[in-house]
Amino acid sequence: MAESRSDWTVLKMLEWATSFFESKSISNARFSIEWLLAYVLKVKRLDLYLMYDRPLSAEELETLRPLVKRRAHHEPLQYIIGETDFFGYPFKVAPGVLIPRPETEQLVELVLEEHKNTTEFTVIDIGTGSGCIPITLKKERSDWAVTATDISEDALVIAKKNAADLQAEVNFILNDVFKPTPEVIERKVDVLISNPPYILDEEKASLDKEVKDFEPELALFCESTHKIYSALKNLAEQILTNNGKIYLEINERFGEEVLSLFNGPFWDAELIVDYAGKHRYIRGIFHGKKSDF
Repeated sequence: MAESRSDWTVLKMLEWATSFFESKSISNARFSIEWLLAYVLKVKRLDLYLMYDRPLSAEELETLRPLVKRRAHHEPLQYIIGETDFFGYPFKVAPGVLIPRPETEQLVELVLEEHKNTTEFTVIDIGTGSGCIPITLKKERSDWAVTATDISEDALVIAKKNAADLQAEVNFILNDVFKPTPEVIERKVDVLISNPPYILDEEKASLDKEVKDFEPELALFCESTHKIYSALKNLAEQILTNNGKIYLEINERFGEEVLSLFNGPFWDAELIVDYAGKHRYIRGIFHGKKSDF
């Protein structure tokens, strides 16, 4: 970016930065500069189209310059700005916390739609990250009792901040799904929901740079699809009420493999596709283990 000059208008910046980002192979180059510029000018992105001739001040250019440099290095926009939208709510995000995806919004939609007339419901989210799933559920269903867990203390700090900012009463617990704490094991819930790390380590090289180089590996990658979803199934069998439900986001490549884990006497489960028609979710009903007597 050139030095501060009075002839830098909104339009000129949009055109220059779009070209610059394209030269750096940045995805959605035009959108990237629109988002950054709207953030600096404190306006809505679409408002930029009504202010093409507006000159940028030296202070605004100085604020924008490091943001453009960060984006040019493929850092996700959400981390640069420190916030993203999920289900219409603003969620703070930072390195160390997975950026919420539209596919996870659909997972939340699924739970809300299937239980739209249900009150006094208990839900637990395993691997909560930014807290987008449990906080949204609580905002949409204020009478539900919602708990969320994560293995990352850093993630829980941000999740708790989001809950406070959005005035959502969610109980957060530091917990490892492979070694659940008594505080988790000793409860009963109607729904277990999770968007766990489901990208295999071997798939890392094929991911976009802004994902593999910036988002937390702990929230993205797993060594074994069988291992992570078996742990979730085992936990569900310990804490779900009779006819309780499990909702899982999955890797589209391993839908049948994950579904096969629920082939047994205590479960009815099915694959559900996302809006792109890909196998993205597992919904299961747990019928409870029969007595040994």
